Amino acid sequence: MPPEPELQAEFWREQAGVLTGGKLRCHRWGDVGANIASGSFRTQGMIVLPCSMSTAAKLAAGMSSDLLERAADVQLKEGRPLVLVPRETPFSLIHLRNLTVLAEAGARIVPAIPAWYHQPQTIEDLVDFVVARAFDQLGIDCVPLKRWEGH
Repeated sequence: MPPEPELQAEFWREQAGVLTGGKLRCHRWGDVGANIASGSFRTQGMIVLPCSMSTAAKLAAGMSSDLLERAADVQLKEGRPLVLVPRETPFSLIHLRNLTVLAEAGARIVPAIPAWYHQPQTIEDLVDFVVARAFDQLGIDCVPLKRWEGH
């Protein structure tokens, strides 16, 4: 049995180092009746990070058998930002076609490819770059990042 939503929230708060404040609500994987599974529930968008090629294939085919897939499908049907960060490499032709279908449907594809111009010093710097670029797609600037400023 998966952990209770309250335990999930506690885990993620500890991981983020934010024990109080803000809003965090976790749902059970199969709870397709959750508020985020409805187009009438307003969101800024959704990021799937990492996005497996299995999830991408299901989304490209319009399948939504669990909460993650249903919530992502809702973002597309409502015209809200859906950001997918694929985790596999290299991509097969099938992967590329599924990602193309999703991009044509309005999803933003942000591969987990760090840049080097910001001169990363740690693995965390590389991770932060990818996370920041994903959040950029939602207009959220929450990761301190040295950005390109030209020559």
